[in-house]
Amino acid sequence: MKFQRIRDLREDADLTQSEMGRALHLPQRTYAYYESGQRTVPPEVLIALANFYGVSVDYILGRKNDKN
Repeated sequence: MKFQRIRDLREDADLTQSEMGRALHLPQRTYAYYESGQRTVPPEVLIALANFYGVSVDYILGRKNDKN
């Protein structure tokens, strides 16, 4: 599953993949794999992303269009 929303959120925040990797304590390559769908995003990373961006996990997963 490709997570277009995590890419959109990152780009809206003017952050690079390297910066997001550092914020999540992950290598940049791992974060890039998550964005491209080459690796499944673990639940703890989904939660960390939701907290970082102030959105719901459901929004990241595409289950809701409302960010909260």
